[in-house]
Amino acid sequence: MAQILTFGRKAPASAAVADFLRGYSIEVMPRTAEKVDDFRALLPDGTRVYIAHLDGTEHRDMVATAKRLVEDGFPVMPHFPARIIADRYELETWIQRYADVGVHQALLLGGGVSQPAGDFDNSMQLLETGLFDTYGFTRLHVAGHPEGNRDIDPDGSDRAVMQALRWKTAFQARTDAQMAIATQFVFESAPVIAWADRLAAEGVDLPIHIGVAGPAKLQTLIKFSMACGVGASLRVLQRRAADLTKLVMPFTPADLLTELAEHKAANPDFNIAQVHVFPLGGITKSAEFMNEFGQSAGAAQARA
Repeated sequence: MAQILTFGRKAPASAAVADFLRGYSIEVMPRTAEKVDDFRALLPDGTRVYIAHLDGTEHRDMVATAKRLVEDGFPVMPHFPARIIADRYELETWIQRYADVGVHQALLLGGGVSQPAGDFDNSMQLLETGLFDTYGFTRLHVAGHPEGNRDIDPDGSDRAVMQALRWKTAFQARTDAQMAIATQFVFESAPVIAWADRLAAEGVDLPIHIGVAGPAKLQTLIKFSMACGVGASLRVLQRRAADLTKLVMPFTPADLLTELAEHKAANPDFNIAQVHVFPLGGITKSAEFMNEFGQSAGAAQARA
């Protein structure tokens, strides 16, 4: 099992942590899924599995991965990056192929490329097609960026991001879609808490599924953070990297999860509903950590 190291105070196992981790989701790619012999031995029953679609990934590989996971009994949520989808025909083709293998959930996002491949530039355009409803997709998640997104708001503000989230909130209100915000990974609780409170003040009440990075080497996390535009909380990693005794030790999100869990326990209206895991250090290591950390918290709760 993954060893729980936090580079600081020992994160307390508690009922709050056990509740917060229950129902976590995790992300895979076709090439990483191939390395897992049996997802049923790795993930709790009912774990939602996102399938990341990077530019250049063959769609048939995405569908094959989705089919395998559905047959194993997991709810599957593939990515639909707007900027790599050429047109309405291609979008419908993707949706239909997923529906044919039993997928009825999707994460809609702009995508990591700067130049759109065709007609779509953002997730709102995908929603407006109505195609997800046509093919029985009942749950639609959208992307969230607790520390901002320079691709959307180059000036460093959050005006365009907030406008888009208000539009998506209104979309849920006028449709039957079950929606939530799945965020980029973060390393520090304070920016997350401030961002979630800001959304609530702006009337954005979509449940938040907060992204965390699973256990990985600091060098790996810093590399992914810089590539993905993770901003303010990157300083947490940089401070730890400055300590050579910690540089070779794996980072885990134990402290972050504990702080957010305790904040939610003290503030029941706090709108983070679930945890979403980015397995940057490997899916097996990440799943083992989440299962062990949640079980240790549950065991502590039972002993109390």
